[in-house]
Amino acid sequence: MTPTASQPAEAALTANALFLTLTLHPGAAALAAFRGFCADLPALVRAVGFRSAEAGLSCVPGIGAGLWERLEMGARPQGLHPFHALAGVHRAPATPGDILLHIRASRPDFCFELATQAMRRLGPAVTVEDETQGFRFFDNRDLLGFVDGTENPGGAALAAAVTVGDEDPPFAGGSYVVVQKYLHDLAKWEAMPVEAQERVIGRRKLSDIEFPASEKAAFAHNVLTNIVDAQGNPLQILRDNMPFGSPARGEFGTYFIGYAREPGRIETMLRNMFIGDPPGNYDRILDVSTAVTGGLFFVPAAAMLQRIGAGESLAAPDPEVEPPPRRDGSLGLGSLKRGD
Repeated sequence: MTPTASQPAEAALTANALFLTLTLHPGAAALAAFRGFCADLPALVRAVGFRSAEAGLSCVPGIGAGLWERLEMGARPQGLHPFHALAGVHRAPATPGDILLHIRASRPDFCFELATQAMRRLGPAVTVEDETQGFRFFDNRDLLGFVDGTENPGGAALAAAVTVGDEDPPFAGGSYVVVQKYLHDLAKWEAMPVEAQERVIGRRKLSDIEFPASEKAAFAHNVLTNIVDAQGNPLQILRDNMPFGSPARGEFGTYFIGYAREPGRIETMLRNMFIGDPPGNYDRILDVSTAVTGGLFFVPAAAMLQRIGAGESLAAPDPEVEPPPRRDGSLGLGSLKRGD
């Protein structure tokens, strides 16, 4: 796999990302257009990315539950379902989307060109539900001023966190991704003393040092989003969040994108944030950050993406043995990354 087609999940955060959420039109023609796009995507990434391997261009495609049913693959990923909306003190809406394209590069022109080429292929067959251009903000901070991505796993733990394994053999090597677009009320946030902001996040703002457990508020963001299994083992995810915004429109936000080997761990984090743990003990960051989108997608491994493109049912034998999941955490198609 060339550097322009994929990069390891633990690679440094690229300076730019473009997130496209699309709904596929009804009918056989639209479905055929999507299959053709799946078949051509690796070559498309290579064609755009050849200009500079250092740009690190990549694209991770995700497929929603409704579109997966239309593909008639003969099997369904165990964890794939529509995004579950949540309503507590604040709401996490579910919004339309059949296709997610997560495009990343060190330069915005590479993201722009790949998105342009993708829309030339898909444009007549899709409705654009959301397009968001993300960017790196100073030393990997969000627009609230805190470092974002501190707790992502690395090495073998990264692959274990994001890659489907033997629990769902037909889909081993794939992943799940949840996306939400948050808009921030910066005037309200900046009116809070720094000490109050740090209490909401559970970290020091300048140094990014985590509070000792005994000093954390029960509603702190890093308390409610750190979860464990029945044996007390941490259930990790991979976050590749990016700031976005428009000063002219007074729009400031964070695009949350989280990858996991099964979506339940992300859904538990979101329930803790919006409903509370226990109920009512919600994440106070939501007092200044409003979720305006929500979607859940399955990310096929590279070999499966080609089978989708070819219209092959998973009930048929795979003509090529799919390699085991890469131990660097990559899905062999695009880049994943970092933490909260």
